[in-house]
Amino acid sequence: MADTTAEENYLKTPSDAVPPQMFGHPKGLFYLFFAELWERFSFYGMRALLTLYMVEQVFEALSNRDTISAIVYSSYGSLVYASPLIGGKVADELLGYRKSIMLGGIFMAVGHFVLAIENNIAFFTALAFIIVGNGFFKPNISTFVGALYPHGDTRKDSGFTIFHMGINIGAFLSPILCGWLGATYGWHYGFGLAGIGMLVGVIVFYRGAKKGVFMDHGLPRDPAKLEQRRFGLKIEPFVWVISLLAVPIIALLLSSYQFIAGGESFLGKVTIVNLIFYALSVFILGYIAYIMSNIDVKARKQLAVAMFLTVFMTLFWGFHELSGNILTLFSARNVTLNVWPFNNAAATNALNPLFIILFAIPVSALWVWLSKKRINPRTPYKFAMGIALLGLGYYILFLSGGSADAEGMVPFIFLLLLYLCMSLGELFTYPVGLSKITDLSPQTIVAFMMGVWFLSSAYAFQIVGFVGQRLAIDDLGSGESASPLETLPIYLDGFESIAYVCFGGAVVVVLLSPLLNRWMDEVH
Repeated sequence: MADTTAEENYLKTPSDAVPPQMFGHPKGLFYLFFAELWERFSFYGMRALLTLYMVEQVFEALSNRDTISAIVYSSYGSLVYASPLIGGKVADELLGYRKSIMLGGIFMAVGHFVLAIENNIAFFTALAFIIVGNGFFKPNISTFVGALYPHGDTRKDSGFTIFHMGINIGAFLSPILCGWLGATYGWHYGFGLAGIGMLVGVIVFYRGAKKGVFMDHGLPRDPAKLEQRRFGLKIEPFVWVISLLAVPIIALLLSSYQFIAGGESFLGKVTIVNLIFYALSVFILGYIAYIMSNIDVKARKQLAVAMFLTVFMTLFWGFHELSGNILTLFSARNVTLNVWPFNNAAATNALNPLFIILFAIPVSALWVWLSKKRINPRTPYKFAMGIALLGLGYYILFLSGGSADAEGMVPFIFLLLLYLCMSLGELFTYPVGLSKITDLSPQTIVAFMMGVWFLSSAYAFQIVGFVGQRLAIDDLGSGESASPLETLPIYLDGFESIAYVCFGGAVVVVLLSPLLNRWMDEVH
């Protein structure tokens, strides 16, 4: 997924101070731009290698290595996208943005470097460091961008556009460079480069803070709280200790497939992480039901639309995020990768951010042009088109079987077209839905609903795990690995099913759109 969460600045810190300027924007923006570019470089570089590394090295000796890799990848993705809820809260209440970003960056850098150690305990420990670090880094650097601008500053949107470009540049470059190193010299060189990228991001941010470009932004809201003590420690070292203690607990959760993977449900093998998210679902639905019982009819209908959009966003992300798992394995096993620089499976993860970079501005301009013509589709219809585009991409990939060669390899163009459709679908759904959540949610629970919206990415990885297990290609009874001719029909059947689910979802959205539009009332 090309990262499109820069708009997470729903918490803004106004300030009357005028920070140093550069190119018409606060100078601090460009330090945050490069810090986030390198952080996303490390995150997506590691992600591009992760599934391949698990299948070909960590779980190489296991006959069901595809299944186990899908379970671990799903658990990792769910936790890494859920962790910002905690990290954001700690920053708001205690540390402030700056200290939280430094803590998170250091933890993530450690995680990437630990991945360079060839040991299974080190592997799970590294993922846990990245999860904890991401929780502190990701939500706070995005929010920090908004804090640089005075309330009502018209430059803020263009500032986020610049920041957003840094995210996608990092996400584009890293799979290519880390993938090349991993394929040419070994996995750990790729992970090492990702760690260096994260370290550069931390240094850039630290230098910006030391030079004073952030002025008084990003500091703790109540500095007196930092002087409070917990178990003999001041708050900041206490948070560091708790974060360190969380690492082995999360590592144990990620490796829980060893203890509970024998259990089955209609969603596949059950892990402790799955159970946590099932319980969280009950809480979220119960709380929203309670809110709905205490608001007027109009607000209740608008909140229902917000929940509807969130559910379908989760479905979209669930099939979108297969790019780091099933689609990477399919690329490695069944795609003729003869186009530079996408000539290894990890590098194909760069296609999504590439198309986001190319089409983000044109799609945004399209909505403006359609608005002037008064034919701009309302949000539900845009969601339907986005989900249908995703389905079209998977159906194109299904059709690639007709062009497979005698060895079961399909042309690269089919994978390219999938990512084109997927990226356009993303631009039709995520930015549009994000902008509507605040409008549709009652003001008393806007922050909660934004949290639920961002959790859609975490829940999407539950879908990723389900699909990953269903399309897992484990060893044959003879102990030999499956050939491309044997893997191709399994993948193609899966892609066809995904396409039909997407088309069905798009039809449901279209059929319900007239009702949803009425419930949205004045919200376009």
